[in-house]
Amino acid sequence: MPIDEILFTAEEHMEKVLDHLRHELRGFRTGRASTSLVEFIKIDYYGTPTDLRALASLTTPDATSILIKPFDPSSHKDIIRGLEAANLGINPINDGKQIRLVLPPLSGERRQQLLGKVKEAAEQARIGMRNVRRDANKHIDQEEKQAAIPEDQTQQAKEDIQELLKKFEARVDELVQAKHKEITEV
Repeated sequence: MPIDEILFTAEEHMEKVLDHLRHELRGFRTGRASTSLVEFIKIDYYGTPTDLRALASLTTPDATSILIKPFDPSSHKDIIRGLEAANLGINPINDGKQIRLVLPPLSGERRQQLLGKVKEAAEQARIGMRNVRRDANKHIDQEEKQAAIPEDQTQQAKEDIQELLKKFEARVDELVQAKHKEITEV
């Protein structure tokens, strides 16, 4: 496998890890209401687990509430059951046609818990990226053993992979800082 292909594959995998982190961070509640908090909650709709965003219109009419308007009125009770099962710590308010989730203000203790979870998710992403680096370095070592690439190119390729890792870890830090700012804002 050529060095360029190994580097491209490593970059692709690191990008996937970063996308997963972005997805994880969207689910963390901040001081403001966001539809991303509930859009991926699985609702049992006619026996099939379905994302809430596929069953209802999600809006945030103000900074502290999420409004859910089901496309199909018969799915109303299923959506409420799914929201309660998701353990968000928020009771859905049902008015017959739409469902409202009113988010209570975050306490200082809860903010600290969320910050800990954000750091934990970021560390998992960093570990995933380091595993990608390790795998890419193994491929490069195998290519060197098979005499497919010379030793000086092997060293340069490993340095390139390390630079790629640094670049992606910096992006993880940016995401974490942005989420930290969202959570700590009052």
